[in-house]
Amino acid sequence: MSPPADSDVSERLRRAIEEALPGARAQVASASPGHFEILVVAEAFAERSRLEQHRAVYAAIAPLMEGESAPVHAVDRLETRTS
Repeated sequence: MSPPADSDVSERLRRAIEEALPGARAQVASASPGHFEILVVAEAFAERSRLEQHRAVYAAIAPLMEGESAPVHAVDRLETRTS
């Protein structure tokens, strides 16, 4: 079985983030195979530190980063904003 295309993985990442953080809008781009750049905009981040914001995103995508055959190897860039 071949690995999923990065565009499919990008969509899975976007959905996972938006489902875990209601009201969030996520943009995900493939930087290279298995590596991604993510921008998340969510009003819920207003009361959280940058570390808490990033932890929330990583918690949302953790299942896609687990195991030897994980489709996500690294997040090369993660940006979080409130607007």
